[in-house]
Amino acid sequence: MIKELYIDTEERMKMALESVGRELASIRTGRATPALLEGIKVDYYETMTPLSQVANISVPDPRLLVIQPWEKRLIPDIVKVLHKSDLGLNPQADANVVRLPIPPLTEERRKDLVKLVKKLAEDGKIAVRNIRRDSNETLKKAEKDKNISEDESRKAQEHVQEITDKYIELIDEMTKKKEDEVMEV
Repeated sequence: MIKELYIDTEERMKMALESVGRELASIRTGRATPALLEGIKVDYYETMTPLSQVANISVPDPRLLVIQPWEKRLIPDIVKVLHKSDLGLNPQADANVVRLPIPPLTEERRKDLVKLVKKLAEDGKIAVRNIRRDSNETLKKAEKDKNISEDESRKAQEHVQEITDKYIELIDEMTKKKEDEVMEV
C-alpha cells in the first residue's frame, strides 16, 4: 500500500512539474522557439488543428520563426490566427511561408514576465504541496484504521516529504532558467 502511494505521489508531482514546464515554455522571451506556437490552432478542413500538425515550424535565427504549411492555402488562415492570438507578434506572409519576427523585449516587459514566471512557479509548488497533503492524509487515515503502524506512517510521511522537496527543487531550477532567459538581452 505504501509503495503504491509513493508511485502515485511521484506520478502526480511529475504531472504538476510537466504542467509548469509547459506554462513556462509558452512565455515569450526575446528568443524564437516553436513552443511559443503550441497553443495556436488553425481551421483545417472544419477542424481546429494545432499549428504544428499542419505546418513545419523552424527557427532559422534567434529572432525569427518560419512557418511552412503543408498546404499553401492555409497561409491566410495561419496569418489570421496569429494576429488574433495574444502573442502580440506581427506575422508576414509570402507565397510559401509565414515569417514571425520576434521583437526584443523592453526592460519593463521583461520584469513583468519574470513576475509571471514566479507566479506560475508558485502555482506549481502549491500543486506539489497539495499532492503531499493528500498523500499524508491517506497515510494518517491508514494509520488510524490500523492498516499501518505509527512508525510506518511517520517514515512514509518523511519519504513523501523527500519526494516533495525534489519536485520543489526541480520547479525552482526551471524557474531560475526561465528568469535568466527572460532577462537575457
